[in-house]
Amino acid sequence: MTEKRSRSGLAYDTLKAAIRSGALAPGARVRETELAEQFSVSRTPVREAISRLEAEGLISFVPRHGAIVSRLDHQETMELYDLREVLEGTAAAFAARHASQAEIDELHELVVSEKPLAGEPDKLADLNRLFHSVLYRAAHNRYLERSLLGLRDSMTLLGGTSLRVAGRYETAHGEHEAIIAAIEARDAVAAETAARAHIRNAQRARLKLMREELLNGVGDD
Repeated sequence: MTEKRSRSGLAYDTLKAAIRSGALAPGARVRETELAEQFSVSRTPVREAISRLEAEGLISFVPRHGAIVSRLDHQETMELYDLREVLEGTAAAFAARHASQAEIDELHELVVSEKPLAGEPDKLADLNRLFHSVLYRAAHNRYLERSLLGLRDSMTLLGGTSLRVAGRYETAHGEHEAIIAAIEARDAVAAETAARAHIRNAQRARLKLMREELLNGVGDD
């Protein structure tokens, strides 16, 4: 039983990592047989992993297609960003009250390290995820952090990073600096305002990216 659980867990972790990294993009088919061969396990652990990911909303079953990586529509995207704005704003406000100086210094270091990566949106996206992880941790509220990390999984279903939109990195960089300045000043209201503005602007960039992809036929069946 332990070995079965470990195999199922491995399949789950590998599948989830592939979705997070974009190796399995939204809309991609998820085939039990292929994955079982890839992981060198029976189909049962793979089926269990797929069921877990379906329960988390990362995999969907479509008639005549089978299991696919879930794809968010326009309304779901709007709802996701709306909730993220509320939670990120709360996290920034909490961080202004509770962040240690070491955590603030780490946020500073991460923002400084963005500059050499300008023009490399995928690397910037990895660094951006790390920045927000540190922000969530600096809020010192495990339930809030857990909720935000859950939202992050849903964000992976949007596909590529919105940092690919022209000019988005420059504005996002300034927004990160504003969030840190408010946290360092221990101004919870300003920190929440800055974080909310950051997510609203990210939402606008995402919608622009979705329009561009639609015009270019990306994601068509």
